[in-house]
Amino acid sequence: MTKDLRSIRGAVALVTGAASGMGRATARLFAEEGAHVAVTDVNGDGAAAVAAEIVAEGGSARGWRLDVGDANDVGHVVAQAAEWHGRLDLLVNNAGIAGFAALESDSYAVLWDRMLQVNLSGEMRMVRAALPWLRQALHPRIVNIASTEALGATAGDSAYCAAKAGVTGLTRALAVDLGREGITVNCICPGPIETGMTDAISDADKDTYARRRTALRRYGRPEEVAHITLALCQPGASYITGAVIPVDGGLMARNA
Repeated sequence: MTKDLRSIRGAVALVTGAASGMGRATARLFAEEGAHVAVTDVNGDGAAAVAAEIVAEGGSARGWRLDVGDANDVGHVVAQAAEWHGRLDLLVNNAGIAGFAALESDSYAVLWDRMLQVNLSGEMRMVRAALPWLRQALHPRIVNIASTEALGATAGDSAYCAAKAGVTGLTRALAVDLGREGITVNCICPGPIETGMTDAISDADKDTYARRRTALRRYGRPEEVAHITLALCQPGASYITGAVIPVDGGLMARNA
């Protein structure tokens, strides 16, 4: 494999949910690899701050506020990001929300609707909006971020599990639909990762969970997910599509 097939230098990448956690790590890594990165997040100030960090370190980035749950917002921001350098090569659907509710609770229906709107429909909207530019790209890549909750369930988490399982199904279906055009579509299922979504969990509880459930006996780092995302976006990753890849420290492999 030549160096060119391992490089995303010069590509334009759009990363959602990039103000923190895995999205921020992905945006920074892509910029370090020479990509122009559209940093998007519902936290517009956070997106702008990450873009400023990248630029200060010599990379190429711009920040946009983007609510993937808003169809109009998606259309406008994707168009602006693509027009920035006249192209869009890589789409990383990382934005998502979390939340627990008992099935019989009064808040469940609201949580269900919002979870599907952001975590599943948001990824579909991003793909549809980006397609005109991806179809013109030399090495077009889509990476959807789901969760190991798509592969197994935690009590009280059914809305999130359903949305993330939908992402794995959407990934496979899009891989089939877009394969003849050379657009690869893959999915990463992170396990327990140190992000804003897990900040409320105490270090002691994280340690206990990791030792009991993961083969590596620890939580993962956002950068460890970002490197797998990068690998799937490289030109040389041209024969992998429709894959659902756990990045979970061995969570799904371990029975006891």
